[in-house]
This record gives sequence, structure tokens and C-alpha cells, in this order.
Amino acid sequence: MALSKKLEENIRKAGEIFPVAVSFDIITRELYIGETRAYWIGINGFCRVEILQQIVSDLQNPQYMKDAKVEDLQRWMNAKLGYVQASLADSWEQIAGQVVSGPSVLFVDGFDKAILIDVRTYPARSVGEPETERVTNGARDGFVETMLFNANLIRRRIRSPKLTFEIIPVGSESKTDVAVTYIQEAVNETLLTKLKEALQGVKASDLTMGARSLEELLIKKRWYHPLPSMHYTERPDVACSFLAEGHILVIVDNSPSVLILPCTIFQFTQSPEDYYKNPAVGNYYRLVRFLCIPLSLLLLPVFLLITAYFPETAKEWNLLSSGGLPGPTIIFYVAAVEFLIVLFQYSASVSSDRFSGSLSLIGGLIIGDIAVDLNWASPEILFYAAITLLTSISLASIEFGDGLRIYRLFLIAATALFGVWGFGIGCVLILISAATTPVFGNMSYFWPLVPFDWKALKRILFRYPTAKAQPVRKRVGGRKR
Repeated sequence: MALSKKLEENIRKAGEIFPVAVSFDIITRELYIGETRAYWIGINGFCRVEILQQIVSDLQNPQYMKDAKVEDLQRWMNAKLGYVQASLADSWEQIAGQVVSGPSVLFVDGFDKAILIDVRTYPARSVGEPETERVTNGARDGFVETMLFNANLIRRRIRSPKLTFEIIPVGSESKTDVAVTYIQEAVNETLLTKLKEALQGVKASDLTMGARSLEELLIKKRWYHPLPSMHYTERPDVACSFLAEGHILVIVDNSPSVLILPCTIFQFTQSPEDYYKNPAVGNYYRLVRFLCIPLSLLLLPVFLLITAYFPETAKEWNLLSSGGLPGPTIIFYVAAVEFLIVLFQYSASVSSDRFSGSLSLIGGLIIGDIAVDLNWASPEILFYAAITLLTSISLASIEFGDGLRIYRLFLIAATALFGVWGFGIGCVLILISAATTPVFGNMSYFWPLVPFDWKALKRILFRYPTAKAQPVRKRVGGRKR
């Protein structure tokens, strides 16, 4: 809808669109620019007060405003409005979307255009190291909930004129800003086009949970795909390393997590810790992390299979020091301990730091000892459960570890019910589920293993020295060239 040249009509329309007289945070001011009437509207808390005060003070200064009447709005704005981020808007849709995002608007009598003054500022927490991606060495900054801060953290590391941030609003009600970030001439143009079209075609009223909601809107997953389809990071150095390789970042306003596209399963095995140590140590830690994946998934199910269905083998291998236990008892023990693992890990993740030590004491000493005394578990099962817990929390990605936990629960249930056949069929179903995990752009989740690309695979398996690990120029269809 177009604006009116009459200021009274624009004031009335603004009162219909915005709850001016009801909402306390919407503030207005009637002004005079020389002899020309004007009307300003903005949101309290989204505007830098000191800049607005200077602008209003200049507009009210008779020595500064020598023109008695504004005749050309564009020329007046260029000559008299002493602020860089100012532009003209001629529709109510544009004005409404901008005002609720932070910029304020100035209506001038006699013109069917308004001046948007972008003096926005958002409440923001300080930049600190992400809790879930800590490193012993390296940078200590992390993304926050303000998009501009996140863009600055990336721009600070990649000072290339080809670095691009494209804003696409998502959500019919929230109009959440989503920034598609990439490096020109290094990005996969086909994937970039698909992403833009998908974001523009998202049908949702708002993004209530930020980046997580956007992932679910972009990728349709079934319940049997627990592994993550997108890689998240809160570290600017990690995001910039993927950018340099030709990946695309998706930054969602109000969310500290940045999405990385395209996504493969091997991204969840990498950690910035590998690159803040010398290559030999980094390769060792990466090898340990790779071994943690099968251990986290298979240790308890294999222990259950051998002890419950092959007691002679378990006795020969000394898997149970307390002697033979009935199969149903072992199944019950494993199920109870698995529940305790999930309960302990969840409680530790959602509790504050001051309770973490208490939880460790309770989980490691009180619950473990009492569970053995009450015959709810055996020392051997608690030992294997502790190893499983350590391998789970050693993985670089929490989302990937949660997906493996769902697989492990399924495999324990299948093994407990059907023995060897249940274990074998469960492993096959897990492999099929992982291989068919949907990824944006219909790319292979197991690239560069499937399709096989040894040149790219060895860069993932091994941590190369910096001189040899410089990013390739372009990624096309999942392959690097």
C-alpha cells in the first residue's frame, strides 16, 4: 500500500498498523523541519538514543535548517540528514517490516515517501567461548544472538571483498533475518541457488527456535533418521574454515548457532582442537575420536549379546567376574544402566555449573554403589556404561552423539529381544538409516566415501600441516576441484 502525501493520513495509517497508544515500547514524536511538519516513529530499545538526539537536535536548529520549506525530499535527506544509514521508502509494507526490525521512520508532510533511519541496536550478551566447543588453545570468541556481531566476527577473519552476506527474511509474522553467507567464485552456485529458493519458499509464521526451526523447515526428515542433517557451530574460526572450502553458512538472527551447508557425516568427527595442536598430536586425537564412534554405538549391545546369549564365551573372556547371570537379568541390568547414562548426561547438560560437581559425585559414587548393592546393576556393566558415556561426550558434536544414542537404544532392544539375529538386522537397519539421512541439495551423507573420492577423504581422515591443508578453490556437487 502506497503512502499519502498528507501527513495526517500517514499518522492515522501508522496508528492502525502499530499499537501506538497501547504498546509502551512504540514511541512517536511530532517535529518541524523549518516550517514543514514531520512525524517520527520507532521502537524504544531498538534505537541508539544518542544518535537520534543528535539528529533531532540538528533538525530543530534554525541555523542548521535554513530552508523554510522542504521541496525535494531526496535532496534534503542527502544534504541535511547527517547520518549515513538513511533511505527512502514508499510502501507501508516496507515501513512496517523495517520498524519492527529496528530502524525508525520519519514522515514529512507533502511527500508520499518516508525516510528510514537505521539507528538500530539490539540487546546482546558479550562474546565468549562456546560451552560445547571449548579448546585448550586458540580463539576464545564465539557467535552470539545478534546477526551483525556474528557477521563482524566472520569479516574480521576473512577480509575478502568476495565475502557476501545476503539477507532473506523468513516467517510471515516474525520476519526473521536469515543471512546466506558465502565467498563468491568459491561457492557451489547450484547449491546456492537451491538454498535461496528454499528460504524464499519457506511457509512458516515464525522461527521460534532459531536455527533449529529453520533446519526442520529446509529438510524433511522421518522419525528413523536421528542423525543431524546439518552441521552447527558457534565458533567463528570453524565457520570461516568451512567458508574457505566453499561451503555456505546460514546465520539466523537471535540464534548463536550457524548452519553449515552441505553436510556430511565426517564433519561431525572433526574438531578445532586438532588444528590447535601439532599435526602428530592432532592426528592422534582424530584417530581416538573415530574409534569413539563404534565404541559408543556397539560396546553395550555387544556386551549384552555375548553375556546374555553366549555365557560360556563370556565366562572364558572373564566378562562377568561375579559368575554367570541369567540372560533376563543381564538384559535388565543393561537397560537400567542405559537409562542412568541418559539421565545423568541430560541432567549434567541442563544444570548450572555450580551443580556439575555434585552431579558427578552423585552419579559416580552414590548411584553406582547403591545400584550394585540393590542388584540393579553389576560392576562390570557399570564399567562398560562408563566407557560408553566417555566415548559419547568425547564426540565433537552433541547432535551427532544424541543420534548415536538413539541407535544404541534401538540396537540394545533388538539384541535383547532377538539375540544374534536382532543384533545383525539392527546393525543393517542402522547403516541404512544413516546412509539415507537426508541432506540439503540431495547430496550423499557419506561423501567422500560414497561416492569415493580419496583425495578429499584423506584430508578428512588426517590432519595435514597448514602448508598442505590450504582450502581448495571450489566445491562442485560434493566434490572439491
